[in-house]
Amino acid sequence: MNIVLEVCVDNIESLHLAIAGGATRIELCSSLALGGLTPSYGFMKQAAQQSSVPVYAMIRPRQGDFLYSEQDIAIMLDDVHSAKRAGLQGIVIGLLTAQGDVDIAHCQQLIAAASGMGVTFHRAIDQCRDHQQALQDIMTLKCERVLTSGLASNAYEGMPILTQMVQQAQGKIAIMAGAGVNINNVKEIVQTTGVTEVHLSGKTTRPSLMSLHANTAKMGHDSIDDFAIPVTDKHIIQAVKQALN
Repeated sequence: MNIVLEVCVDNIESLHLAIAGGATRIELCSSLALGGLTPSYGFMKQAAQQSSVPVYAMIRPRQGDFLYSEQDIAIMLDDVHSAKRAGLQGIVIGLLTAQGDVDIAHCQQLIAAASGMGVTFHRAIDQCRDHQQALQDIMTLKCERVLTSGLASNAYEGMPILTQMVQQAQGKIAIMAGAGVNINNVKEIVQTTGVTEVHLSGKTTRPSLMSLHANTAKMGHDSIDDFAIPVTDKHIIQAVKQALN
């Protein structure tokens, strides 16, 4: 079985590095350090033009929980239309009610707006009240897959629930393991759980190419080095790909 290798990226340099490493699908985001937010329209458009593999855009207007206001939903609908106009193959969504159930009504709105595109339900399922009911709701919505760590802090610790999800899905929806997937555990996660897709960032940093490093002014938090550029490590992706093969 060929295991799908999805790589999440938040800049165009990483897009090319992920594909060179063997990614079979890209999740396009901004702000991976915050768990991934909606990418800009310009990023979506350029990714659609330059990628040789399918690209799905994260539709998440802010960091934090997955309970969204009507204003948030309006933004998300506009972003879905942008992803469609940019020529991307799919979107990535995850919405919950205040009680921790899948927000079926608002998901249906976004899915309708994305008509003709693929839909992934993301790790919002890992914060739900009842994962079995949530998975059933996601299947009812006809999403293609669900990204999950098996309700744990990482997919390795979540293997028992991932296995249960694969059994419940019965091939009607793909279960994609994500969070903490790496060269050391990916083979065991796949073989133990039966997941058909895995998700990772493979992040590293590269030094800035600027010759001038002005260290007094910071663009963000003091702990962030403005001259260390986060990028996908092509060699990490290659190593995971080889482990899967």
